[in-house]
Amino acid sequence: MQRVPSLKLLMGFEAAARLGNFSRAADELHLSQSAISHQIQQLEEQLGQPLFRRIGRGVELTVAGEVLQRSVQRSMETLRSGLGRIATYLDPGLVVLVCPAPLLHGWLQPRLDQLRQVLPDLCPLLSTDESARYVDEIDVDMTIGARPMQQAGLLELPFLHDEWVTVCATELAAKLDRVPRAKHHLHTGLICLEENLTSESTAPIFRGQLSAYRMNAIYDDQRLVLDAVLRGRGIACLSRLVAQGSIDQGALTILADYPRLPGMTWWISRVAGMSRSPVVEQMFEWLLAQGKEADAGRGPGA
Repeated sequence: MQRVPSLKLLMGFEAAARLGNFSRAADELHLSQSAISHQIQQLEEQLGQPLFRRIGRGVELTVAGEVLQRSVQRSMETLRSGLGRIATYLDPGLVVLVCPAPLLHGWLQPRLDQLRQVLPDLCPLLSTDESARYVDEIDVDMTIGARPMQQAGLLELPFLHDEWVTVCATELAAKLDRVPRAKHHLHTGLICLEENLTSESTAPIFRGQLSAYRMNAIYDDQRLVLDAVLRGRGIACLSRLVAQGSIDQGALTILADYPRLPGMTWWISRVAGMSRSPVVEQMFEWLLAQGKEADAGRGPGA
């Protein structure tokens, strides 16, 4: 296997190839022209073929030099990108939170501006990769999930109590208010989450109270159900927390006298004891307070 030249030699080559001049490459790298010339000579000796040829006061690449330039430029770009990502992780305000996508989209995302006002130095890294559920304070600071992780050394608390509510776009709700409840199904249809049609807790309402409604669309992602309902395409049984941001904005209305069912309890987890950074604990406490406020604010038609 051929030995890979040192990064110093490749950086000198890349600058000379890009600028077409050893002197300008030396100036860019804060080296002498003789140092650049010596680096190029070393590189050519290692590779066993010339990379440049002289033209007037500058240089141009040989065929071998052109091939190497393309490879080095791609490698340098990959390296710069990686260093940039590392710099992000050095931000003292960084907090990594793993959270299911529907909950992040519908409940937490609308609250981020408020969170940033409380913690102006915070840089949240919000991930929906639920496979990354090991809290180690390096890759993950805290998680929100449907059950405790039962990982040793974690502080795990019940966080949010969800419920299923029947909602529709506020404009559609106003139209339905003008007709008897028994005739609502003549004026709109259902937007469904696929799993709700088979779940023991929610399937009965589709076979019972909502059975008269035409099925307008079925999705496998609550975010898509939410989007369709916001577009006025029908009514839907949604997680209260997924819909909460749109309810708060007045875009969605919880329909009175329609099914409401208890939902799951969401849990929040972080390392027990002192966290690696005060901002981690501050964000954790803020989330807990928001959870208590959300639970206290639940009420019929709210």
